[in-house]
Amino acid sequence: MVKLVAKHSLFLLLVLYLHFLYFDFAISEIFFEERFEDGWKSRWVLSDWKRTEGKAGTFKHTAGKWSGDPDDKGLQTYNDAKHYAISAKIPEFSNKNRTLVVQYSIKFEQDIECGGGYIKLLSGYVNQKKFGGDTPYSLMFGPDICGTQTKKLHLILSYQGQNYPIKKDLQCETDKLTHFYTFILRPDASYSVLVDNRERETGSMYTDWDILPPRKIKDIKAKKPADWDDREYMRILVMSNQRDMIKFLLKFQILRQKRFALVIQVQWSYVQMSNTVSRLSPDDWDDEEDGIWRPPKIPNPKYKGPWKPKKIKNPNYKGKWKTPWIDNPEFEDDPDLYVLKPIKYVGIEVWQVKAGSVFDNILVCDDPQYAREIVEDLSGNNREAEKEAFEEAEKERRAREEEEAKRAREEGEKRRRERDHRHRDKRHRRRHDPRDYLDDYHVLNNHRMNYEGSASTLLVFGLRFDQEKVKSRSNMQL
Repeated sequence: MVKLVAKHSLFLLLVLYLHFLYFDFAISEIFFEERFEDGWKSRWVLSDWKRTEGKAGTFKHTAGKWSGDPDDKGLQTYNDAKHYAISAKIPEFSNKNRTLVVQYSIKFEQDIECGGGYIKLLSGYVNQKKFGGDTPYSLMFGPDICGTQTKKLHLILSYQGQNYPIKKDLQCETDKLTHFYTFILRPDASYSVLVDNRERETGSMYTDWDILPPRKIKDIKAKKPADWDDREYMRILVMSNQRDMIKFLLKFQILRQKRFALVIQVQWSYVQMSNTVSRLSPDDWDDEEDGIWRPPKIPNPKYKGPWKPKKIKNPNYKGKWKTPWIDNPEFEDDPDLYVLKPIKYVGIEVWQVKAGSVFDNILVCDDPQYAREIVEDLSGNNREAEKEAFEEAEKERRAREEEEAKRAREEGEKRRRERDHRHRDKRHRRRHDPRDYLDDYHVLNNHRMNYEGSASTLLVFGLRFDQEKVKSRSNMQL
């Protein structure tokens, strides 16, 4: 009978185990998974937001310049200094009583300078052709880079129609390889942020977002108790003799307070310089002429430095007093704090100065383990190959830049030689003016001969000569 009961119990345990195992797999659900394979255009709608202003960018279906798998393509921003907006509709779901997992990969092939690389989850009705930066969203997650200062990983949640960014400073990756970003939000309002399957941050919505008032606040009315001793060490009071010590104790009631340790002081020389042995002035010293004589000082051989009272451990030390925390009367818990509005769309909406970011492997589900396996599978197969392709592309880029720089130097040298050659030919072809070798007298006579009979005024070497003056001066010289 006992054996039968034991077998029946083992059978029931096995059934329960299989039931929970099956039930666990049954509730795991993939709401949206996009690898941008064949047919992706039927799922995604490119927005016309900013298109009439000429500021809307387009996407290119490509694996990028370097990739571990050329057939693993994603969506790459294609035009510089543009706004990009594209979205896909998914079956509506709620994360109430379940874990929410949002994951995707992005590769910044360009020197982005300034721009975003995040995705959004949207709720309610969205006109996908007008989807843009002013469209309400429930979650925004992903990197945002601008210059050398901003390398932020955005994590913004919507609560009752208002957006709340995370208070922590999360940093994103800035190299030019593919990285996976994962956000996990659990029913207990705890969260985790992973980058390439490595946990980057973890915490709670109660503490890391300013959505609800804090559960606890400091009691501003609290005061340190009068008998609280927060001195870790206490000084040793030193008296020169027993009588002074007793007077001090009676005066300040030290014995009752027990705040100090007491010892008898030993002889301590704290004078650094002492007078010389001779205090008499020299025989030839005249106070009226030389002033008042002061004996010189010599180093004190017994000098031990400034005396400081020693300290010992305070036996009454209670530690540093801190303001106590009390329950916040304004705090009102919301058990559905973690619940987002029902999700209906996944969108990419960014602005970039330099285009070239590749979005891929978008996943929205409720199973963190499945998301982890996706990253392990794709990264394990493609990571090393992508690094090699990137290094090869960098080598080609550097060689190309060196060749262009060499060509530019050669072109500049060629233009310089041609310019020098033209200048030399011009100097050789220049005809000399015979008047360059005439002195002032011949210049004046030359002008008189050329302009005699003319009533015009001559300008020679900065002096004005009219016709009559030139004639008279020429006659005088002759």
